[in-house]
Amino acid sequence: MAALALRAQLVGIGPLLPDIQADLGTTHAVVGLLGTIPVLCMGLFAPLAAYAAAHLGVRKAMTVGLAMIGLFGLLRGVVPNAILLVLVTVPIGIGMGIGNGVAPLVVKEWAPERPASGTGIYTSGIQLGAAGSALLAVPLAAALGGWRWALIAFSVIVCAALALWLILTRDHPEHVAPAAKVPGLPWRSRRAWLLVAIFASMSSSFYGLATWLPDAYVERGWSAAEAGVLLSLISLPAIPASFVIPRLSDHGASRRPALITVSLMGLVAAIGLAAFASVAYAWALFAGIAQGGMLALVMTLPLDFEERPERAGALVAMMLCGGYTVAATAPVVLGAVRDVTGSFDAVLWAVVGFQCCLLAAVLMVWRIASLVVPPANAHS
Repeated sequence: MAALALRAQLVGIGPLLPDIQADLGTTHAVVGLLGTIPVLCMGLFAPLAAYAAAHLGVRKAMTVGLAMIGLFGLLRGVVPNAILLVLVTVPIGIGMGIGNGVAPLVVKEWAPERPASGTGIYTSGIQLGAAGSALLAVPLAAALGGWRWALIAFSVIVCAALALWLILTRDHPEHVAPAAKVPGLPWRSRRAWLLVAIFASMSSSFYGLATWLPDAYVERGWSAAEAGVLLSLISLPAIPASFVIPRLSDHGASRRPALITVSLMGLVAAIGLAAFASVAYAWALFAGIAQGGMLALVMTLPLDFEERPERAGALVAMMLCGGYTVAATAPVVLGAVRDVTGSFDAVLWAVVGFQCCLLAAVLMVWRIASLVVPPANAHS
């Protein structure tokens, strides 16, 4: 539920941006910050998650992250103007950075024997939160009396997730590392930089499609409703894929086949969306399966590479820091591509380029690491 709440606060605001802009009388650029700031903060403050988990333990660190998201989310629903709305979004993004960075460490500490299956559970929650919040944001606003109440409703879900988290983990002992043993980020590690490249390519493709795919197909003659369904078809199959694919990889001898397969699926889907619009719904489903499976597998890789939780935390922090920071620029860069070329066709082919970079980085990781699935008793 915590993972669901994290993504609901990020994705749920997107469909409400036109109402927010009209109500507050501000510009597209200002309301666009409400989507950019959380993604950027998830990157910039991911290292904070590693240090918080090491010094406080994963239970307290996740509690801090969820509390920031929930409480400042409630505040965001009542602030009177656009400037305060943007400012309050910053601590929400920081909380997301902490929560996102701590989640893999929860798996490392509590489910070390099947890391991909554990990761699949919370990434399924992420996908469910994304799909559910995108579908419910506008109906909630209509039913409750406006965009403010919709944001408050999402924040109440986060607070409920926080309460459930505290109840379910109340008897779990904390494992806190002494300050002297908290490792720095592995800046000199080639493997760490490849993980950054993988995460950046994957996330840039996702946020690029999430931002511009509907507009690209409206430009091709589709109605806004049809284009909206196309985007939702990416989110829906990602929910089961983010659980099933990593679970299957846990039962194999290596994650390499799964990583390469979903990378190729994502590339084929991106090419299909760019070049074969007549069967776009099928390509969207294909893209969703690839996106859901890839996210879960990539979030598992640091757990495979590092045995010690604090070192895994440092690797996760660097991957998220670099990856999200790059991905936060993708919607802006792709928007500039549209402005320069005068067509969204170039934008869709740029997403194909992101997928090519993803496949190349996966193959390079394959060359320098075995990606062998840890045996079930490896941590016993």
